[in-house]
Amino acid sequence: APADGTLHDYFDGRADLLARRVRFIGDPHQRIAEDHLRILRYFRFTARFGTLDRASPDFAACVTHATSLMALSRERVADEMLKLLGLPDPADVVAAMVSDGVLVPVLPEISESGVESLRALIAAERSTGVAPVGLRRLAALLPQDSAQADQVGARLRLSNKARQRLRLAAAPADAATPQALAYALGEESAVDRILLGRSFSPEHAPSLIGWTAPRLPLSGGDLIAMGLTAGPLVARTLQALERAWVNQGFPDAETTRDMARQMVESTLRSSQ
Repeated sequence: APADGTLHDYFDGRADLLARRVRFIGDPHQRIAEDHLRILRYFRFTARFGTLDRASPDFAACVTHATSLMALSRERVADEMLKLLGLPDPADVVAAMVSDGVLVPVLPEISESGVESLRALIAAERSTGVAPVGLRRLAALLPQDSAQADQVGARLRLSNKARQRLRLAAAPADAATPQALAYALGEESAVDRILLGRSFSPEHAPSLIGWTAPRLPLSGGDLIAMGLTAGPLVARTLQALERAWVNQGFPDAETTRDMARQMVESTLRSSQ
């Protein structure tokens, strides 16, 4: 609009905005033929600005041409899907995409049970005040299978870091505390697993955001100074000490040193 506020509305867009209606300009079949990515953009814009109307010709055109998504580069599909999933609440739109087969050509792993997991994740994010992340929500949609998650990440040409995050969200993990989980997997993956309901309860997630993992305050040299002989035994004892240190909540250097002395003494006695 010019400075005087006059609105030039050649396609009746104002009425569409007021009605929260997303539609293609002109024939939707032609617009989709020009760029198949417009199918995914239609659903993203609907999730952000509109109200889902499964009876509209635009929705029908997207369903009709869903197989054309296979012609797109995997990077473009991934980028658009993660943008969609990163919106405040795309669950209803994703549910429609799943039930009408729109995602089958590119993400056949996603099912209605995945949509229910997405809804649960969104509820957990809202209750804890944790910001949405598209990759975490993709993890919710996929079966809890780390190998399959990695295959999806590879197919979508995600970065190695993103693939690892997707895989860790689905992998088995055992930790005594939320902090121990973050120490093992990293802050992001620990928060993902907690919000996904796969480790601990959601209220633990906010405390991990920005959490910095402490460092084990002893080294192999300290164990040698306590009497162990350099070699594999030192490495095994150090690993056992680290596990105990993590499980006990990362105690201070003095307490950790006492733990180490007890381990070394026990090891030396058993070797006599």
